[in-house]
Amino acid sequence: MTRRLISTGSPFEAAAGYSRAVVQGDWCFVAGITGYDYATMELPEGIAAQAQNCFDTLTGVLSEAGFGMEHIARVTHLVSDRGHVDALLPVLETNLGQIRPAATMIVED
Repeated sequence: MTRRLISTGSPFEAAAGYSRAVVQGDWCFVAGITGYDYATMELPEGIAAQAQNCFDTLTGVLSEAGFGMEHIARVTHLVSDRGHVDALLPVLETNLGQIRPAATMIVED
């Protein structure tokens, strides 16, 4: 069974000793993704832009691994404030609305 490690090149991955994704056989396991733009290492203002960065990173990682967004079966969303949820929902609908994976949203308040 083949095992392949996928990285975004983020220094966080090397420092913490993890891969952004691991392809093991027919499976792809993706680590948690933050709203950083890993090309610039900048975190934009606002949850919508941060969430879109997450999906952009995820799309690239899945593509490199030989998968697509349609292969997503499960997601967990971590939101730091209940007040951000309304701004987040349109980004989730745009990126996951047709896929409709099993999902959990954890909101800190």
